[in-house]
Amino acid sequence: VKTFRVHLAPLKNASGTVGVVAVLRDITEIRELERMRTEFVANVSHELRTPLTSIKGFVETLLDGAVEDKLLARHFLDIISEESNRLSRLIDDLLSLSHLEEKDASVNKVPVEMDKVIANIVSMLQPQMKEKNLDLEPVIAGNLPVIMADRDMMGQLLINLLDNAIKYTPAGGRINVEAVPAQQGIKVTVRDTGIGIPEESLPRLFERFYRVDKARSREMGGTGLGLAIVKHILELHGGSIEVNSELGRGTVFTFYLPA
Repeated sequence: VKTFRVHLAPLKNASGTVGVVAVLRDITEIRELERMRTEFVANVSHELRTPLTSIKGFVETLLDGAVEDKLLARHFLDIISEESNRLSRLIDDLLSLSHLEEKDASVNKVPVEMDKVIANIVSMLQPQMKEKNLDLEPVIAGNLPVIMADRDMMGQLLINLLDNAIKYTPAGGRINVEAVPAQQGIKVTVRDTGIGIPEESLPRLFERFYRVDKARSREMGGTGLGLAIVKHILELHGGSIEVNSELGRGTVFTFYLPA
């Protein structure tokens, strides 16, 4: 559906006949940008308000006397700390996404060995995996080509995908990371035995703030921006990503990067 702005003006010719000049301007893109901006502001406001409301509520409860109960006070302070960390993650993700969405976003491309990046990220996430008794064994091909990419962005890309897998894989589950040469570049697959994603949600998975299960995602500390960041990082590098999932059986993310 197209949206037009119409300007009409009377026009009289030499014989006195009056006509009309109509100018039509296609403003479909402008209206869509306005809609996206309004939606984005509403989403950000909601995401900021939720943890702030929680923090304010627990602080007021402590001030009303709960601080005298040491066990209860500690419990409330732990929740306040978690919500504060969630706010910090949200702000970090918003800044990252804002940078990635800039038309002239800077990408510091250097030779990157993805096997080393994967090993570093897996090592960094070991504490989270041990906490849930998750098994993760990367499988990296020996002939993996070196790619030209932004090293920090590659790290963030993998962190977001693996963190997503860790959050939605039940304790005792398994996560696989495989990297192989493909299409004059590399193909990386992140596979989990998690709760899966409904088929109707797959097309919207990489949208900003989209959550399959909003309550569960917030409970796990998600910002709703992780996969949107993944998509933008890959687009900046000329890559792509696809996802397949089955409820109750797990999810597979596969991304491609040119060498």
